[in-house]
Amino acid sequence: MGLELLTAEGSRRVVEGLADLGCRVFYDGKFNDIPNTIAGAARALSKLGVWMFDVHASSGLESLRACSENRGPALAVAVTVLTSFSSGGAQDVFGSTIETKVLRLATMAAREQLDGVVCSAQELPILKGSVETRDLLTVVPGIRPRWAETGDQRRVMTPGDAVRDGADYLVIGRPILKPPTSIPSRKAAAAMIRAEIEELDKGGAS
Repeated sequence: MGLELLTAEGSRRVVEGLADLGCRVFYDGKFNDIPNTIAGAARALSKLGVWMFDVHASSGLESLRACSENRGPALAVAVTVLTSFSSGGAQDVFGSTIETKVLRLATMAAREQLDGVVCSAQELPILKGSVETRDLLTVVPGIRPRWAETGDQRRVMTPGDAVRDGADYLVIGRPILKPPTSIPSRKAAAAMIRAEIEELDKGGAS
């Protein structure tokens, strides 16, 4: 559940509605604030019973620590560099390459004992190859099957390739919610993505 749905319907209503359906809720609120505010938001989400939520790593070490200390049983993951950023955009905002910034922010998240990070699949080899970050869960947006439009995403990868490179969780929105007209329904789009991942599993087992 992301910003658009949260704004339109309200956090408590959406969380409780999805919980009633038996869903685990990933609260994609992307908190980016001072430590006291993030601590309060983390406590509020813990009381709502969400499964996972995210905070911007760029909010700083103290905010990440506040998130970690107040998350309760929920998983807390740190957003590194948004998948809409190109290399030029990252240089403008962060003054460094995407790879350097993602590894730095992920290392901060690990230091403050968050459970994982949100990153593009293109950074998975770097994170999985670093002693400091390799045990973090990786939540990966920017997933685009070959038949889907990339839209405003810059650092994308197919579902199968992302899983092959070590993604723990895939975030897939528009390819399912707004599939191309050649795909008859959202359900069909989701089934195609699932089949791609299952085919990868068969290949790995053979």
